[in-house]
Amino acid sequence: MKKKFFSYVIPSILGFALSGVYAIVDGFFIGNSIGDAGLAAISIAYPITAFLQAMGTGIGMGGAVHFSISFGRRDYEAQKRFFSGTILLMLLASILTVGVLLLSSEQILRMFGAKGELLILAEEYIKYIIYGAVFQILGTGLVPIIRNTGSSFGAMTVMIAGFLTNIILDYLLVWVLPYGMAGAAVATIIGQAVTMLICIALLLRKRIRATVHFQGRFQHTLVTIFKTGISPFGLTFLPNITLIFMNKSAMIFGGESAVACYAVIAYITAIIQLLLQGVGDGSQPLISIYYGEKVFGQMRQICKMAYGFATAVALGCMAAVFLLRGQLPILFGTSEDISQMVYMALPFFIAGFLFVGVSRTTTSYFYATHENIFASILIYIEPALLLAILSTVPRVVGLTGVWLAVPLTQMLVCGLSVVLMRRKRTVHSFAVHEQ
Repeated sequence: MKKKFFSYVIPSILGFALSGVYAIVDGFFIGNSIGDAGLAAISIAYPITAFLQAMGTGIGMGGAVHFSISFGRRDYEAQKRFFSGTILLMLLASILTVGVLLLSSEQILRMFGAKGELLILAEEYIKYIIYGAVFQILGTGLVPIIRNTGSSFGAMTVMIAGFLTNIILDYLLVWVLPYGMAGAAVATIIGQAVTMLICIALLLRKRIRATVHFQGRFQHTLVTIFKTGISPFGLTFLPNITLIFMNKSAMIFGGESAVACYAVIAYITAIIQLLLQGVGDGSQPLISIYYGEKVFGQMRQICKMAYGFATAVALGCMAAVFLLRGQLPILFGTSEDISQMVYMALPFFIAGFLFVGVSRTTTSYFYATHENIFASILIYIEPALLLAILSTVPRVVGLTGVWLAVPLTQMLVCGLSVVLMRRKRTVHSFAVHEQ
């Protein structure tokens, strides 16, 4: 059981880590090329990029969960239906988001706090990201399907290929050639295009093809994928909702220097959160399969292993980030003043890693077993709590209150996840499973 668990979870962790490093790569090259203003502009614009990737992950994971459950039930016709519906939803989402974002990107950036030079730089970056929306959505959305066909290593490999492409092109288009923000954006979308194309090749090799029939049952399949996808979408995009709220509060209580400081912190903490999400989502295929087969003892065992491993990863990350907090800002070419701000602020955020490990694992378990309401509660209450804390605490203690808002929110969500998990075990399936 342990061997099977780690064969899914380790590639998933590495894959999620690489998806987080996509953002860091752009920040690294832009920060060292343009400086603090470019780094802050990337931070402000990135939530739009993350929204596209989260949409792909949400739809892809929504379909992949039911793909695995159908496999566990030996319902191969439903498997085919869920795969086809997932592809269709991703294509429709790509068309819709391009149209909407092209018309509204400037207003969105202003709403995020961009103005003056930051707005000009952010617009230059995000324009090309929007043009490549289809690569972002399909590139991220096909990976969960690859993973749930039993190819965890294949899913990791395609993400590595896209990541390496992004690094090489960032170097060429930002450092060698003077394309700046536009070059970083083009490098990102080409990297996702490479991931998408390799995923398609792997699916064709497995003889998995989409066939769409607009029948009543198929329409129900689309709705089911959408409902399940709401949770992984929110889980993936959540750090960027945090980024939006934190950027605005940092601008109010600390100005552009605080925004640049949080850009570095957000890059670092986002990777840790993605590592922890990788534990939950890596165990998801096994949990969904055992749930479909109704082998509940093994499902519980996988769940316990996921909690234990997430805790170990969180503790390791807490120690590493604390010890390296003086060196990490240097990677982004920050000024000495910004580096000192990061050094002072980062310990506040380290405290939240352990809470995130518990809540992310619980959320992944909930949507893996079709408990979408519980998963959505955990995901969407977090930005509401964060906003409430940011609206009160910084008014009392200033910028320190901005930094405290994130770990306080994560602590509250972790407590809620424990309560909901106990309720599920007592009232719902675990009570039935043990009869």
